[in-house]
Amino acid sequence: MALEDAGHEVDTALTRDGHRGRSYENTFGGTLSFLRRSYTKDLAGVDLAITGVPFDQAVTNRSGARLGPRAIREASALQVFDPPYGWGFDPLEEFAIVDYGDVAFDYARVPDFPAALTGHLRTILASGAGCIALGGDHSISLPILRAYAERHGPLSLLQFDAHTDTWADDNPLRIDHGTMFYKAVKEGLVDPARSVQVGIRTENPDTLGFHIFDARYVHEAGSAATALKIRDILGDNPVYLSFDIDGLDPAFAPGTGTPVWGGLSSAQAAIMLRDLAGINLVGGDVVEVSPPFDPTGATAIAGAHVAMELVCLYCWRRRAG
Repeated sequence: MALEDAGHEVDTALTRDGHRGRSYENTFGGTLSFLRRSYTKDLAGVDLAITGVPFDQAVTNRSGARLGPRAIREASALQVFDPPYGWGFDPLEEFAIVDYGDVAFDYARVPDFPAALTGHLRTILASGAGCIALGGDHSISLPILRAYAERHGPLSLLQFDAHTDTWADDNPLRIDHGTMFYKAVKEGLVDPARSVQVGIRTENPDTLGFHIFDARYVHEAGSAATALKIRDILGDNPVYLSFDIDGLDPAFAPGTGTPVWGGLSSAQAAIMLRDLAGINLVGGDVVEVSPPFDPTGATAIAGAHVAMELVCLYCWRRRAG
C-alpha cells in the first residue's frame, strides 16, 4: 500500500479503530509507539501489551539503558510496512497488540522500583494479555518474573546474554543487573534444570544448574542445532525469554553497558529465535540497549528486531492453538 492510499490520517497509534492492522506512515515522523501500535491503558480484548521500563540504576558499568525503550520504539518504525520475514503470518493483522506505555516510578526512590514494576506487570497479566518489556537494564527481569511466577509457577528461563547474571547476592535490598537470576532461582521463580543461557562468554563458576550454550558452542555447532537442543530442554514448560542485547557481539550491538567480544551475530540470533517457533512463550524482555554508546542506532535496530521476534514467538503459539 502506498502512503497516499492510507488516507490523510496520521498517528494511527492515536487514531486507529481497534488494535489490529498495519500503519502506513512516514517512518521519520509521528507518534513513537512500538510498531505504531495503539497507545492505550485499556487492555480489554488485548492479546499482547508492549511496555517500556526506562530504569538503569542497577548497572555496574555504563549507564544509558533508561533511554532504550524510546530508541527501540523509534527503530521499530522501520518494520511496520511488511509482515516479519520468514514467519508466514502477520501478527499485527491477526492479534490485538498495543503499546501500554512505560511503567511509572520515582527515579529518586530506587528501593521502591521493583515492587512498582511487579505491580505494573500484575495489572497487564490480570487482563489476560501477555507482555513484552523494553528495558532498561537487566535487573528489570526479576520484578517481572515475580509477576509471571504468581500466575504460572516456576518458569523456564531462556536467556541470551554475554553474562550469566547469577552472581551470588543474598541481600534483599540490593538491586543489581548481575545478580537477578541468582535471586530468581533462590525465590523459586525459575527452574534452572529446564532453563537455558545462550551466548555466555564471561566466567562465573556457579551456574546454579542452568544449561549453558556459550558463544563458542553456537559458533561451532551452528544456530539451528543449538535451537534444537534449546527446544528439548524447554519442552512445553512456560517460558520467559530475556534477551540482553550484549548477547550480540559489539560489532552488531555496540550500544550497551558491558560489551564483550566474541558474541553472537545478529544472523545467528535471528535463526535461533525463528527456529524456536512453538515454544510455550508467556512473556519476555529486551534489555541493556544503551543509545548513548551507539550514534548509528544499530543497537536499537537490533533490539527492535529482537522484540518483533518475541512478538512472533508469542503469537505463533496462540495462533496454533
